[in-house]
Amino acid sequence: MVNLLYFAAIIFAIAFAALVVYIIKVLKETERTMANVANTLEGLETQMEGITTETTLLLNRTNALAEDINEKSKRLNGVVDSISGLGDTVSGFNQSIKQVSDAISKVAVENKEETAQAVKWGTVVMELFKRRKKNNEQSL
Repeated sequence: MVNLLYFAAIIFAIAFAALVVYIIKVLKETERTMANVANTLEGLETQMEGITTETTLLLNRTNALAEDINEKSKRLNGVVDSISGLGDTVSGFNQSIKQVSDAISKVAVENKEETAQAVKWGTVVMELFKRRKKNNEQSL
């Protein structure tokens, strides 16, 4: 029975030694993996610094562009207001012309007969003038 106890102790020692060897291998693999992770994180940190710098530059450019757009928008508002005022002026001018045109039309309708006679007399005077001119040319 004592032999059996020694035999069990030897098996336990061999099993314990195998376990220790396995744990050592796992720890070495873990160390190597952790070194790779550390290298990867260092590279990622460097890339993040570059991205942060570029993002800051882009943000500054965007802010400058937004300020420029705001300034141009303010200037454009002045132009739009001026054009609106010009539109109001043109509208008033059109109304004035319409009123004058309506007044002239009204006078023309009221004086239709006098206008027709004036046109007839004007035609007669032009005919007389043409005849006289023609006669003067033939006399010479």
